[in-house]
Amino acid sequence: MYELQLFDYHLPEELIAQHPAKRRTDARLMVVDRTRQALTHMYFRDLPDLLDEGDLLVVNDTKVIPARFFGKKDTGGGIEVFLTGAAAEHSDLQAGASFNCLLRSSKPTREGCRITFGPDLWAEVIKRLPSGRAVLVFHGAKPLKRTMARLGQVPLPPYIRRNDAEQALQEEDRRRYQTVYAAKAGAVAAPTAGLHFSQGLLEKVKQRGVEVVSVTLHVGPGTFVPMRCEDIRDHVMEEETFEIGVEAAAAITAAKTAGKRIVAVGTTTTRTLEYAAQTGDLKPGRGGADSFIYPGYQFQLVDRLITNFHLPRSTLLLLVSALAGRELILSAYEEAKRMGYRFYSYGDAMIIV
Repeated sequence: MYELQLFDYHLPEELIAQHPAKRRTDARLMVVDRTRQALTHMYFRDLPDLLDEGDLLVVNDTKVIPARFFGKKDTGGGIEVFLTGAAAEHSDLQAGASFNCLLRSSKPTREGCRITFGPDLWAEVIKRLPSGRAVLVFHGAKPLKRTMARLGQVPLPPYIRRNDAEQALQEEDRRRYQTVYAAKAGAVAAPTAGLHFSQGLLEKVKQRGVEVVSVTLHVGPGTFVPMRCEDIRDHVMEEETFEIGVEAAAAITAAKTAGKRIVAVGTTTTRTLEYAAQTGDLKPGRGGADSFIYPGYQFQLVDRLITNFHLPRSTLLLLVSALAGRELILSAYEEAKRMGYRFYSYGDAMIIV
């Protein structure tokens, strides 16, 4: 039951979505019914039909930062720098701000190396860390946050490819690799289930009598890290910053007390809620969440889940399998492949009911 190979499947490369749907709500929506062990097909714009008055819809309002930078080392070699630290949440970044980063270059980068990203921005490697990571101190034109935002690129996952001829798409990615309700900067990956919502669809959800509240989980690079242990119980999740406000905590507690359904938008929202529930007392606050959910887990708060289709052998696939059952999820994925669904971040969605 705990072997990683049990959560593997083959996906033809052509089903990996490279671009979002023309309109957010045009995504397809597979309904995974746990009670009937059945699969049905809709479009995301039909989501309000699946919600009832009194349901509580919980979204993750994190905002993706332009976390990928391409620069030149003082040796002349090219390098890719990917921000992983949470310092980018702060609106008052000053010269000398430090970040934990992932570095990718043809040769190892030494401590003390200077990396130039443009005439207005450069960084120094002050400490090497394991697994290709390092601590960099950034310097540049004031305000530093605006300079970094201008020179940074959208941190698309590695399976979405953009070549030099497609750089114009960066502007589209800046808009579409972001939820319409994104509010708090700090994520290096989008909470992708939320990408399918438009403002109009959210209004229709509310008109149906569904309450909508936000929590925050700043998605970190751990979302891209492949699982390498054959026994899934040996995997260690990276901690990510979360925040639950007073209004959200009160609404979630009231809904659960009244026996209403809590519908989580995305695995990030789910991990935030379940991590908070593990304390036994859902309170407003901020902290670090490292919850790892896999089959056998007993959900405390989440009743239904809206999510995308995830990579094989991933923590996200384990989470949805914990809620719906491994066999039902894998059969849903096989059905999605047969039906030509689009997979991963820019792909289609499912709702587990």
